[in-house]
Amino acid sequence: MIRCKWCNLKNPKYIEYHDNEWCKPNFDDKYLYEMLILESFQAGLSWECVLNKRESFREAFDNFDIDKVCCYNDTKVKELFENEKIIRNKLKIKAAINNSKIFKNIQNEYGSFYNYLKKFTNNKIIYETDKTTNQLSDNLSKDLKKRGMKFVGSTIIYSYLQAVGIIYSHEKECFLYKK
Repeated sequence: MIRCKWCNLKNPKYIEYHDNEWCKPNFDDKYLYEMLILESFQAGLSWECVLNKRESFREAFDNFDIDKVCCYNDTKVKELFENEKIIRNKLKIKAAINNSKIFKNIQNEYGSFYNYLKKFTNNKIIYETDKTTNQLSDNLSKDLKKRGMKFVGSTIIYSYLQAVGIIYSHEKECFLYKK
């Protein structure tokens, strides 16, 4: 079975992610939130690194309970920074808490984070390969930054949109390829 070139065939977690999650539409706000936080930790690293630590992130971030994360204080930041099972970047940890509050504000403003995303996507799936940014990721990134989010550059947002199934990017040789 041929998969996208980036998929490390020696890593069962990566194969599972590629085959059963990546580019599959999942617009549940809890999932959209988890993926946004995880993608922000990817900045400067590989997705495989983040994916390998995903369960540890879930444990460390209270199973991505947004209400709990929004209330994290300096003691919790210190605890997360000392947690060797996750990516221990203090700026990213603080950004995750800040971004959680903004995510929640967006949910309150639009009724759901997905409703907010639809403002940019017109409820359409984009089929494209071999890109790392596009107009959609540029516009969404710009708006999230304007709202105060960090680690949400256009490349990270493009990866996020692929992860949640708004951009479908399986390569032509991949068994999951669609036009």
